[in-house]
Amino acid sequence: MYEGIDNMDNINLMEYWLKSSDEDYNVMNFLYKGKKNSYSLFFGHLVIEKLLKGLYAKNNEESPYTIKSHNLLALAEKCNLELTDEQVEKLQIITQFNISARYDDYKESFNQKCTDEYTEIQIKNIEEVRTWLRGLLIEE
Repeated sequence: MYEGIDNMDNINLMEYWLKSSDEDYNVMNFLYKGKKNSYSLFFGHLVIEKLLKGLYAKNNEESPYTIKSHNLLALAEKCNLELTDEQVEKLQIITQFNISARYDDYKESFNQKCTDEYTEIQIKNIEEVRTWLRGLLIEE
């Protein structure tokens, strides 16, 4: 399934995703400070994706491996999260950063969209979602 982590129990898998998300969060901030806006948002997507996969692992002891997907709403649904309209909107927007920054035919228009102002707003949104999901992961 996931190379190197196939045999982890749900808590070790959750910790793996949490650590990986934290590393990507540091990369996101490094890229943001360096004005690499589209790439910082791409890593922001990874931050949230990995937290959702960690949450799924935490709550599914018998089968901790979630779907292979980059769609944050689909992952949140698998986690049985009750989302506000604002959270749904943020997850939809953040999901777009994965596709837009990854594929060449979307990159140019995405780069133009990623002004300093737009990126600042989206980094704040990523941080809000991150804080919420980390809270769900770390609570007993």
